[in-house]
Amino acid sequence: MSTAVMWFRRDLRLADNPALLAARGRSGDDGVLPLFVLDPKVWDAAGAPRRRFLVGCLEALREATDGALVVRRGDPVDVVPALAREVGAASVHVARDTGPYGRQRDEKVRAALGDDVDLVEDGTSYAVGPGLVTKDDGSPFKVFTPFSRAWGERGVPDPALDPRALTWARATGADDLPDAPDVEHELPEPGEDAAKAAWKAFRDGRLDRYGDERDRPDLDSTSRMSPYLHLGCIHPRTLVKEARDRGGNGADAFVRELCFRDFYADVLWHRPDSAWELYKDDLAGIEHDSGKQARRRVQAWEEGRTGFPVVDAAMRQLLGQGWMHNRMRMLVASFYVKDLHQPWQGGARFFLRHLVDGDLASNNHGWQWVAGTGTDASPYFRVFNPITQGRRFDPDGDYVRRWVPELRDVEGGGVHEPWDLPGGVPEGYPERVVDHAAERKVALERYESVRG
Repeated sequence: MSTAVMWFRRDLRLADNPALLAARGRSGDDGVLPLFVLDPKVWDAAGAPRRRFLVGCLEALREATDGALVVRRGDPVDVVPALAREVGAASVHVARDTGPYGRQRDEKVRAALGDDVDLVEDGTSYAVGPGLVTKDDGSPFKVFTPFSRAWGERGVPDPALDPRALTWARATGADDLPDAPDVEHELPEPGEDAAKAAWKAFRDGRLDRYGDERDRPDLDSTSRMSPYLHLGCIHPRTLVKEARDRGGNGADAFVRELCFRDFYADVLWHRPDSAWELYKDDLAGIEHDSGKQARRRVQAWEEGRTGFPVVDAAMRQLLGQGWMHNRMRMLVASFYVKDLHQPWQGGARFFLRHLVDGDLASNNHGWQWVAGTGTDASPYFRVFNPITQGRRFDPDGDYVRRWVPELRDVEGGGVHEPWDLPGGVPEGYPERVVDHAAERKVALERYESVRG
C-alpha cells in the first residue's frame, strides 16, 4: 500500500463520505493526503458570497484534518497528477462529479494520471446518483412525479460508516487558502460541524411544521440546508434517513424536496446541454424585450426596486443573505421572464452570481420550469401574480417589512399594494415598473404565437 490522495470537491466533510473510506482502505499506514484544488474556472465563476462560504468550509476542513489539507491553485489536470507523483500515490479518490464540466475535467485528469495512478470514484453528492433511476427500458424520466415514484421504490442507501483511525499524510508546498472576499451578507456558519448543528436545529425544531409552512417566507420554516448540501458539508443520505426516522407530513415533504434535487441532477446528467439551452424547444424563438427601457426594468429587478413589494423583498433578501426562499425564487423568476419578457438564462446567471447555494442543475432547471421550457408538462401559461402571491404567502406582510424598509410603517397585508394606501406610495419606494395584468397578456400572446 501507498499514500492515497483524497481529492475533495463538493464533499467537504469527513462523515458519510464513501470516497474517503475507499482512500483509507487503499492507504494503509502511509495515510491519506487530503487535497482541494482551487480551479480558476470554478472559483472565477462563483460570486463573492459563495467564495466566502467556500473559504470558510475549507478552513473547517483543514482543521478537521489536523492541518493536513493541501490547497493548490491551478488546472486540476496539471495539479492532481503532479501531487500524486510528488507523494508517490497509487490512487486518487473522488466522489463522482455528475455536472458537465466536472465529467469532462475528470476524464482529462484520469488520462493525465496514466496507468500508474488510479482515479477511483465512490459516491456522488446526491441521495441517489444521477443516471441510476430509469424507466424499465433504461431511458431517463422527463417528468418529476414518475421519477419520484421510481426513486422511492429504488430506495436511498444508508449513510456510509464514519472513517476510523485515519492517518493524514502531509505534503510540502501547499498554497494558503485564498483570501475570502469581504461581503455584507448574513451567510451561514461554514463547515461540517455547522451543517450538523443546522440540521439538528431544523430536524428537532421545524421539520414537523415544514409540510404546512414551507411556502411561507415570513416564517422561519425551511431547513436552510442548501448551502451545506451544495458543498457537501453534509450528505443528503443523512438527511433522508433521519427525516424518515422521525416521520410525519413534514418529513415526507422535506424528503420530496431532496428527491427534486436528485431529479434535476439526473436531468442534467442525461442532457448536459440543458444547463443553458432549452430542455424543450417548443418556445424557441419567442420574442424578448430589449432596448433602454428593458435594461432599466432588469436593473430595477436586480436591485429590488420594481415597485412590487414581495418581488423587491425577495431580491433584497438575495442581495442581503446570498439566499432566497424557494417560493420567492419561483415568483421573481416568473416576473423576470413573463413580466419583463427576458430570456431565462440572464436571470439564472444573476442567481448563480449571488446565491451562496448556487447549484447549476437545480438553479437552471428551476428557471426553465418557470419559463415553460423545462421538464413540466405545460407550465408556459403559468404567470405568478406578485400581489396575490404576496397576500397568500406573506399574509401579514412581515416578510416585506423585513426587507423593504421604505414600507415598514405600513401595517398588515396592505403592504402588498402600497399604491392603494390613503397617502399613496410611501416616500422613497418606487412606482411599479410594469402593469402586471397587461404584461401577463403580452406574455401569453407571445407564447401562443410560437406554439402555433
